[in-house]
Amino acid sequence: MKRNEELSKLTTVKEWDFIVIGGGASGLGSALDAVSRGFKTLLLESHDFAKATSSRSTKLVHGGVRYLAQGDIGLVREALKERGLLAKNAAHVVKNQSFIIPNYTWWGGIYYKIGLSIYDFLAGKLSLGKTKYISKSKTVEKLPTIEQKNLASGVVYQDGQFDDARLAINLTQTIIEKGGTAVNYIKVINLLKNDSNKVTGVIAEDQFTKQQYEIHAKVVINATGVFTNDILNMNNPKHGKFVVPSQGIHLVLDKSFLKSDDAIMIPKTSDGRVLFVVPWHDRALVGTTDTLLENESFEPRALEEEISFVLNTARQYLAKKPTREDVKSVFAGLRPLAAPKDGSKSTKEVSRSHKVITSDTGLISIIGGKWTTYRKMAEDTINEAMKVHQLGMTTSKTEHLSIHGNVRPETVDRSNHLYVYGSDIPAIKALQESNPEYSEKIHPDHPFTVAEAVWAIRNEMAETIEDILARRVRLLFLDARAAIDSAHKIASIIAKENGHSEEWANEQEREFIELAKGYLLTPYSPKSI
Repeated sequence: MKRNEELSKLTTVKEWDFIVIGGGASGLGSALDAVSRGFKTLLLESHDFAKATSSRSTKLVHGGVRYLAQGDIGLVREALKERGLLAKNAAHVVKNQSFIIPNYTWWGGIYYKIGLSIYDFLAGKLSLGKTKYISKSKTVEKLPTIEQKNLASGVVYQDGQFDDARLAINLTQTIIEKGGTAVNYIKVINLLKNDSNKVTGVIAEDQFTKQQYEIHAKVVINATGVFTNDILNMNNPKHGKFVVPSQGIHLVLDKSFLKSDDAIMIPKTSDGRVLFVVPWHDRALVGTTDTLLENESFEPRALEEEISFVLNTARQYLAKKPTREDVKSVFAGLRPLAAPKDGSKSTKEVSRSHKVITSDTGLISIIGGKWTTYRKMAEDTINEAMKVHQLGMTTSKTEHLSIHGNVRPETVDRSNHLYVYGSDIPAIKALQESNPEYSEKIHPDHPFTVAEAVWAIRNEMAETIEDILARRVRLLFLDARAAIDSAHKIASIIAKENGHSEEWANEQEREFIELAKGYLLTPYSPKSI
């Protein structure tokens, strides 16, 4: 993954089969599906891969327990199948995670045990394990920090847990390895059309150099998530609103609030939604909310009422009560929900399943969906594009396609933070040993090393401090203060690797610190490290 090499192909290829706009889950999935079928494929991302929604999830690969409660069996069955496939195709970033539902009524254990046994049954051969009813004492033993007052029992079930941004980078690597092209920081600013008003390509602009490219293709896919309406506007300013953004926030706490390898699932909060407390990279991730917003943003901010809701709900179920001061990082993400036809404002009524829409101009848009079903969404999108544009009918090859980094599950040592690199671990370790500087930690309180930053620049198309600290090593999401304290070091490493000036490094540092302050709930004071 070298940006200059990918960029050079924009001028050497006369016409692509597919241009995919958007480097999140649905765009990366669509590009991988197209290239693995043998199509000449280009993916363009206006920022960094997974910059928006696709790096801000609850880190779950799941069938959706609450969709089962709503009776959406089809969506749950599809998602459970995809969960099983992803656990096989990307075993290094996806793991089998135990979830415990604490019950505070005598009937809760029976109710959830029955419901989740149906969940297991729907997974079929791809089940991750059987649901079990456990006593109050066993629940406390497994979850020592659970609120014990009125606790009656627990129900244990299995689901998937993963690192979303790492998977996005691995998908990008796989696209390039399969012969496709993917470039970040290239923004589509207009669509090209022929005399028959059919889309024949895009005009795109490099966000660093401002150079513009006229790029031609047989098919253009709009896979821009919450920004779908922007591309549809370029296509037809009179289009209806197809996507509504729904915000979900997450608070990251110290592991002492969970003290368990099991996750907690609260099935019914005060507003009727589900809340999770999930162990993630030695932290406890708490979320999420579901707030319909008017406007989309690349850097959405948690609303005060959302922060209060998550903290208050967590306090009801945790013996150690979290406060604002305990929050290491807060991040918000926007779900691209398929807009309800009736103009309904409730996110519960908005479909979580995906839709593929074909415009009169031949533009194909994929909307809705979630990380777990990204592969199926992509398959449906490319199938539709092939049909509409009469490109023959090659079948999808992704169902059993191994994703870059994939290793046998039993070889993954999750006690080592490098596990998310999978088959790249030996190369990173070799890099650490090649230079004493590279084995140093980026921040003394966290395990990430300088070698990982260097690796990200050389092999994973990381161009900015944010790319490294938010999406390659996840420090911004795990501990925003530590990320701010590490900004100077990372700016120096990028400048040295890419030959940037000191002015560039200073400007980068200033921009990153400004952005990272938005992940804090209490004022930042600098710390020398």
